Amino acid sequence: MRFRQGQLWEAVAGEYLEGHGLTVLARGYRCRLGELDLVCREDATLVVVEVRARSKNAYAPALSSIDHRKRARIIQATRHLLMRHAEWQSATLRFDVIAFDDIDTAKPRIQWIRNAFDGS
Repeated sequence: MRFRQGQLWEAVAGEYLEGHGLTVLARGYRCRLGELDLVCREDATLVVVEVRARSKNAYAPALSSIDHRKRARIIQATRHLLMRHAEWQSATLRFDVIAFDDIDTAKPRIQWIRNAFDGS
């Protein structure tokens, strides 16, 4: 159930980003190092997007759930992705977060944080 709901919010995030001019290149990229929810392109920039969703009664907001370990796994999975896709290696790289809060209400809140963390 949780996996399916995660896929739903990743799809919503993909549509949201496409509506703002990004092109989704990959969804749910998995490797032994981690997973990338969305890989997008905005002009000459490769954008790796982490999607988080939390209900109204969640212990903490969606953004606060991305700790240093999660960021490290995203960075490792991005390195793996770039090794497999040489055509993306020369692009500028950015890490964004799309956070959905109050997903169990009629009006979930969405927050798009561009350049949410540094990959170096």
